[in-house]
Amino acid sequence: MSDRNERAVGKAGATAAAGPSEPGEIDRFLGAAKRLAPLATGQAGRLVFALDATMSRQPTWDLACSLQARMFDVAAGSGGLAVQLVYFRGLGECRASGWVGEPARLNGLMRRIACAGGQTQIARVLRHVRDEASAVPLRAFVYVGDAMEEDIDALAALAGELGLRGIRGFVFQEGDDPAAGSAFATIARLTGGAHARFDSGAPDSLLDLLRGAAAYAAGGREAMQRLSGSNPAVKGLIAAMDGGRR
Repeated sequence: MSDRNERAVGKAGATAAAGPSEPGEIDRFLGAAKRLAPLATGQAGRLVFALDATMSRQPTWDLACSLQARMFDVAAGSGGLAVQLVYFRGLGECRASGWVGEPARLNGLMRRIACAGGQTQIARVLRHVRDEASAVPLRAFVYVGDAMEEDIDALAALAGELGLRGIRGFVFQEGDDPAAGSAFATIARLTGGAHARFDSGAPDSLLDLLRGAAAYAAGGREAMQRLSGSNPAVKGLIAAMDGGRR
């Protein structure tokens, strides 16, 4: 790859290009963004924003593109937010962006990525979160998906490791697939985070959840509590976190 600001995640299989977004195109975009403005993290919280980008996910991917700026807005009063996009799709492709501090840059990256068929790679996402936390302060991650096609014991072991490191997982599920729901709830519980379902036909349902996770990443539980007064969904996330404490 020509730009170190985006990289493949993990070692499970070869990275494969899929859809119209060629790897070189993404690299060029990230390189240009990096030259335009370096990320000034300061006291900004960091949030890994991970999404399933397999073929069934395109409508929700587009929805996430339209909502992501609101995560930055809600975090502004708690020192700001830096977001790293992680996604998987196709035949073993799982990639992570650099850290992005401006919603326009994150939106520009997301708009260049098309979903493509493939199996879930949640374990690679969790390993990436673990490894990233060894390099930078990391309080939380978001995972958005609708399916789980992996070994739940392996996912639970990784989630438990993240929980011990104090990294909370906010796992947001589209639909009501029971296998996904059980796995997502386990990941959230073992990280001390929260699992919640949303309806892609009601954009505010996902927006409220993303705002809650962003508030936690930027300002911890106190920031979530401030937001919960006007946001019942955030109140539900706090209750789920309390119920998941070991």
